[in-house]
Amino acid sequence: MAFSHHFDPTVLREYDIRGIVGRTLHPADAFAIGRVFGSMLVEADAPPAAAAGADAQAPGTKSPGASSHGAAKRVAVGYDGRLTSPDLEQALVDGLKASGVEALRVGRGPTPMLYYAATTLETDGAVMVTGSHNPPDYNGFKMMWGRKPFFGQQILRIGKLAETGDVVPEAAGTEQAVAIADDYAARLLSDWDGGDRMLKVVWDNGNGAAGDVLDKLVASLPGEHHVLNGTIDGHFPAHHPDPTVPANLAQLVAEVRARQADIGIAFDGDADRIGLVDDTGAILFGDQLMVLLARDVLKEHPGATIIADVKASQVLFDEIAKAGGHPLMWKTGHSLVKSKMAETGSPLAGEMSGHIFFADRWYGFDDALYAAVRTLGIVARMSGKLSAMREALPHVINTPEVRFDCDDRRKFAVIEEVASRLQAEGAKVSATDGVRVQTPDGWWLLRASNTQAVLVARCEATSTAGLDRLKAALVKQLEASGLEQPDFSGSHAGH
Repeated sequence: MAFSHHFDPTVLREYDIRGIVGRTLHPADAFAIGRVFGSMLVEADAPPAAAAGADAQAPGTKSPGASSHGAAKRVAVGYDGRLTSPDLEQALVDGLKASGVEALRVGRGPTPMLYYAATTLETDGAVMVTGSHNPPDYNGFKMMWGRKPFFGQQILRIGKLAETGDVVPEAAGTEQAVAIADDYAARLLSDWDGGDRMLKVVWDNGNGAAGDVLDKLVASLPGEHHVLNGTIDGHFPAHHPDPTVPANLAQLVAEVRARQADIGIAFDGDADRIGLVDDTGAILFGDQLMVLLARDVLKEHPGATIIADVKASQVLFDEIAKAGGHPLMWKTGHSLVKSKMAETGSPLAGEMSGHIFFADRWYGFDDALYAAVRTLGIVARMSGKLSAMREALPHVINTPEVRFDCDDRRKFAVIEEVASRLQAEGAKVSATDGVRVQTPDGWWLLRASNTQAVLVARCEATSTAGLDRLKAALVKQLEASGLEQPDFSGSHAGH
């Protein structure tokens, strides 16, 4: 029977494929992804060019097309703890096998465990079934092409090839189960570099996919460990698994204070993003964590390029420079950041959303579990408390990441309109990703999300009055483009 499939156009995103299961996303879509992605691998002699560079390739690993002549292409497949993930994973595997591919099924676990499997097993590709930090009725797919992120035009190409039925003839592929969790946990633990100080740590798994691996970690890490919401549960009964929203960290904050712990650590639903709470219960945001990590990495890599996205505080870029590094502001998006790391040879990168990327001793992909191990090592070697480090940072006042609705057909045009007006005014603007405007008070940012029908804004100043002026300047630009003032409370934060 001839193959052809039509995707709901809303599910083909910049960095992944994502939708509401039963409404915009179905098992038939998962089968089609496997059928088309597998066909692309079978037909490829070399990987198609990614939309923006290439990710780091670990020494000794193979690119797609590097399999021995006649050998089946191999794709690592994993899934998270959502209720719909097992059915989608099975349909995905069926699609891969129908294209003659060998599916290596690593089972349920965090997204970075799938990335680790793809790297160490030298697969030709990888697909993770995950809804990440989205509501429970969402699900989706994150993909790798060899060691590279698969995103942008490559994802759109899946939709086009499915529509036209341009796939390889049906074949009988194979599958095998691969137990990788123990090896992954042991590899995480091998980079523990803490001192003699025994930490008291509270973890909040948020009922996400990291639960089983986290159990293995805390059983072997030194110190005293308390795990909240450790059971993997796709209902997410305790709270939503998105550590960028302060309300979702309330339970962790309370537990850290009650136990007088040294640190609290939270993960999102698939554990590729981290949230942090210090010993006082104060939240350390992604850019503040990056200061801690960058100072440590730069001791071993003086002068190295450290990358952060445009939403990060100016304090981070200044502190990287003070520590002897080269700060590089880059576009938001985990695939874009990974590609830029490979291009520049950066050992460390991070986003405000909590994606942390280590190429120093690690593989260049975003992994909240690995970031947690490295963070704990640093804190265990500190003479003082984590709160002292946070309090010693230059004091600035900023809004949270503010997200507000804007039609997909309008959002990029708004950015162009704002940029044009700012240019006419002679404003000091960085156009790396949207517009980041520097003023004597500080800076404000407006960018279009690549994954949702929203605009994203943030402001940072050295005084309350300065912050009010920055917010007013931002609102003025939005109103000039026919948009209302956003909610600056941060209740819609996220990635």
